[in-house]
Amino acid sequence: MHIRHRTVALSLLLVLCASCQLPDTTTIGLGATATLTATATPEPTFTASPTATPEPTATPEPTFTVSPTATPEPTATPEPTATPEPTATPEALTYVFPVQDDSVNYGAYHHDYPATDIFADEGSAFVAVTSGIIELVIAEDLWDPVTDNPADRSGLAVGLIGDDGIRYYGSHLQRVDDGIVVGMRVTAGQFLGEVGRSGNARTTPAHLHFGISRPTTPDDWQTRRGQISPYPFLQAWAQGENLAPLLADIPLPE
Repeated sequence: MHIRHRTVALSLLLVLCASCQLPDTTTIGLGATATLTATATPEPTFTASPTATPEPTATPEPTFTVSPTATPEPTATPEPTATPEPTATPEALTYVFPVQDDSVNYGAYHHDYPATDIFADEGSAFVAVTSGIIELVIAEDLWDPVTDNPADRSGLAVGLIGDDGIRYYGSHLQRVDDGIVVGMRVTAGQFLGEVGRSGNARTTPAHLHFGISRPTTPDDWQTRRGQISPYPFLQAWAQGENLAPLLADIPLPE
């Protein structure tokens, strides 16, 4: 009876030992040796999933840093240049003999100052020797033999500043043409008046007193009556030659 109980108790003990993972071999008394082999519960094995091979990373294109371009300074728009008007080539001046008469007579010398008395028929035409501007017109004979004012000795007279810068003067006229006034432009050969005997030429044959001078003022009678001899120019003009006086050859008034 006792042996049966021991057998039951031993069986229970074995069950418990199996649950408690007793050593692999256990010797139990009671005259019987029981070999118990306990199998260790295996550790769970984890199979590693294969790691995906990463896609190759594309090599980036090299980046070029663009230097900023300097903003150009605005260029000033040039002002339009006016096209100069072509300058007309000056034409050579024309000179003509001052008295239009075939029977003129004059000499190379004058009395006390440079001038030329051109004798011609009374009423002969007195003309502009070259182109220019009228500077002086004396249309009234103011000479009085009693007072003999030198400024009035000319009688009727016309003065012309030529385009060459020279003053040409004719006096003792019988009349001045009505259309001739101070400041008007005249051309070479234009009619200015008529040869006469006005002023202190009342007792002499009709003639034109002709003088060449440097321009001064219209009332400067001492200069306008003559500074250089007109004779060589009269000779040239009578032959149709355009011989021109030079301002540089005319002295400055004293």
